[in-house]
Amino acid sequence: MSAPVLALDDVSIRYPGAPAAAVRNVSFEIGTGETLGIVGESGSGKSTLAAAMMGLLPSGSTVTGGLRFEGRDLFGQMTERELRQLRGRDIATIAQDPFTALNPVMKIGRQLDIFQHWYHDRPRAERKARILKMLEQVRLSDPGVRMQQYPHQLSGGILQRVSIAAALLAEPKLLIADEPTTALDATTEAQILGIMAEAKETLRGATVFITHDMSVVERLCDRIAVLYAGELVETGTVAEVLKDPRHPYTKALLECDPARIEEPTSELPTIGGTVPALDDRPAGCIFEPRCPSAVAHCRAEAPKRHDLGPRQSAACHLVTP
Repeated sequence: MSAPVLALDDVSIRYPGAPAAAVRNVSFEIGTGETLGIVGESGSGKSTLAAAMMGLLPSGSTVTGGLRFEGRDLFGQMTERELRQLRGRDIATIAQDPFTALNPVMKIGRQLDIFQHWYHDRPRAERKARILKMLEQVRLSDPGVRMQQYPHQLSGGILQRVSIAAALLAEPKLLIADEPTTALDATTEAQILGIMAEAKETLRGATVFITHDMSVVERLCDRIAVLYAGELVETGTVAEVLKDPRHPYTKALLECDPARIEEPTSELPTIGGTVPALDDRPAGCIFEPRCPSAVAHCRAEAPKRHDLGPRQSAACHLVTP
């Protein structure tokens, strides 16, 4: 079996001045051709992990454990210069807000050409042809016209398609999509997700898709990692976890998924309570204050991870193999 593209081994991340780590003891691997969905509510640590994978944590942040890209530790074996060379070429990202991903005073075509020129030594004519083809692939109408426009002349949905095109043109070994449809309306979101699904067939590396939407994971991902308050509470293949979720938090997320609600309702279900603040985490199980199945033991001691099969595990006192 080939080495994973990305491997996290007991990773904890603490921001400067924070009372506690935002991410604690997270471990998982992503192989070539795999798409991993990282899910959880706001405050679960999803975007912190994304920033760490890009080597873009704020100055003064501390990272313990191993976070390795193709066997090299991003924070222990790479200089800042080496990290800059990785970003965009080997590790690319699709951000939540496409307006922040592009230069507002440069035409779209020029920006995409510069991206290619930085990371791949190809003749100009070939670069232009690839840009046009990629813009067509992301279903952009009149790609030749769009190349001559500035970002402010385009809608958010069109800009997100351009961002996807830019990431795919880099031919990255790791693509990180950090909630790329959050700022879009429902119709445009569905179109972008369709483009992402088609793009899976052309990617040569691994993909991390960060979202709070379980139906997106079901559509786009091979495996799933469920985060809660900075901790990995369940992981496994999408088929395993969605068919038989073992952690109470995973079950709660699925019960709140609008796509899984069968009976008409005027009010969507929610998970009672809130994600605990960094300085107010419970001593036992991190989810215990909101868990409907919690027992006394859950309040007293943090659960260990239980292996439930070849690729599924969950951290819960109530789970048995």
